[in-house]
Amino acid sequence: MLRHFHRDLDTIHRRLLALFGKVEQMIDNAVRALCEQKLELADDVLAGDDEVDEADVRIEEECLKILALHQPVASELRRIATVLKINADLERIADLACNIVERAQSLHRHAYFPIPDGLPEMAKTATQMVQLALDAFVHSDTALAKEVIALDDRVDELNRSVILELRELMQKESSLVEPALHCFSAARHIERIGDHAENIAEDVVYLVDGDIVRHRHGEFLTKSEITADRDAEQ
Repeated sequence: MLRHFHRDLDTIHRRLLALFGKVEQMIDNAVRALCEQKLELADDVLAGDDEVDEADVRIEEECLKILALHQPVASELRRIATVLKINADLERIADLACNIVERAQSLHRHAYFPIPDGLPEMAKTATQMVQLALDAFVHSDTALAKEVIALDDRVDELNRSVILELRELMQKESSLVEPALHCFSAARHIERIGDHAENIAEDVVYLVDGDIVRHRHGEFLTKSEITADRDAEQ
C-alpha cells in the first residue's frame, strides 16, 4: 500500500512540473506578443489554455483520490494540500496569459501607441517570479521562496509607475484613451501573475516548514538580507 502511495505521489509531482513548464511557456509567449508585437505567438497561448485546464482537472482528481485512498498525514498531507493550491494558481496564471494575449491583439490595432518603459521590466520580473517559484518547489528551498515574495514588491512598484504614465498619456491625448486602457488591463494581468507566483512561494514555505506565511511577510527576511546570509555562508 505504501508503495502505491509513493507511486501516486510521484505521478502528481511529475504532472505538476509539466504543468509548470507549459504555463511558463505561455507567459513567455504572451509577454512577447504584448511587448514585441509578436502576434503569431497568440494562437499558441490561447490553444494552450485547454491543455492547462485538462491538466488542472487531472491533477486535482488524482490528489483527491490519494486523500481518499491513503489518508495521508503530517508532511505527506501538506504535500497534497500544497499541490492542490499550486495547481489552482498555475491554472489562473494560464488564464492571465490568455488575457494578456487578448490585450496584445487589441493594442496591435494601435501600432502608434507608446508602450510604457516599465511594462517590459514588470513582465520580466513577474515571469522570473514564476520561474523562481518552480525552483523553490523542486528544491524545497524556502530561502528562494522568500526571494519570490520579496520580488512582488518590485512588480507592484512597476505597476504603479505604469499606471501613472498611462494616466498622464490619457490626460494629454484623448485619442490614446482606448489603447491606454488595453495597456492598463495588460499591466493588471501581469501584476496578478506576480501575485500568483507569490502564492506559490508561500505554499513552498508551508510545504517545507508547515508554516502559513500569508499576510506575515514582514516577519521574514527581505531579499537583500537573504543575499547577505548566502554570501556569509560561502
